[in-house]
Amino acid sequence: MMLRWGCTAATAAAALMAAATARAECSREIAVPVAPIGVSIVITGGTVSGIYPDVLRAASQKIGCQLVFSAVPRARQEVLFEMGKADLLLPASRTPARDQLGTFIPLLGHRATLISLAGPRPALTSAQELLDRRELRVAVVRGFDYGEPYQALIKELAKQGRLFQEVDAVAVARLMQSGTIDVTIMGPTTLAGAVMRDARLAGVLDKLRVEPIPELPWSVSGIYVSRRSLKPEDQAAMLDMMEGVAKSNAVMEAFQRVHRADILAESVRPR
Repeated sequence: MMLRWGCTAATAAAALMAAATARAECSREIAVPVAPIGVSIVITGGTVSGIYPDVLRAASQKIGCQLVFSAVPRARQEVLFEMGKADLLLPASRTPARDQLGTFIPLLGHRATLISLAGPRPALTSAQELLDRRELRVAVVRGFDYGEPYQALIKELAKQGRLFQEVDAVAVARLMQSGTIDVTIMGPTTLAGAVMRDARLAGVLDKLRVEPIPELPWSVSGIYVSRRSLKPEDQAAMLDMMEGVAKSNAVMEAFQRVHRADILAESVRPR
């Protein structure tokens, strides 16, 4: 009996040691500053949740890495990544500037559109039409980046004196609800998620008018793993984890559970 117990104890100890070794994948905590983005990133007090944090926490536990999420404004999130003080940037569209700083792991097909409240206004079918309609006031979230055509568009809108830059999508939605602005430019799921989480915006979701334009085509959205802040072995652990998340399709499935099919169809699709 003692021999059997001893063997069992030794086996259990060996298993625990093996498990501990298998889980020791990161040399330190992984810093992930995030900004609120609809239901993708939800910040309540000091608690960070939402589609991306929930999926990534589950994945990181399997490999023994600890992700530490902190809440920051979107523009600050971008600056921290540029300075090498953020290990991950998420969610993010792929851009040449960001490619200089980190390795991109695509998770979804994504696009920004023009979004407004339903009304009699003639449809907008291009960026030039938006620029020509100088009576339309436009809001964007500071720090969002959907590529060079987007940056060129908002730069021109700013020159025309009709651009509002806000801290998050909730602030944009409130301006739209109050009639202060007429149009925003962002992913429909981003705005829809913000509206769904704010009781003061009740009824806005059913009034959203989504207008895709060719200057903002489908692209890829995903996560950047920093090459500046992470040691090579930690980069490798994060890249392996992100590849696993991409293959699992967990993020897309979470979007499908949360958003209406019509909103999803104009904003997010499998990569």
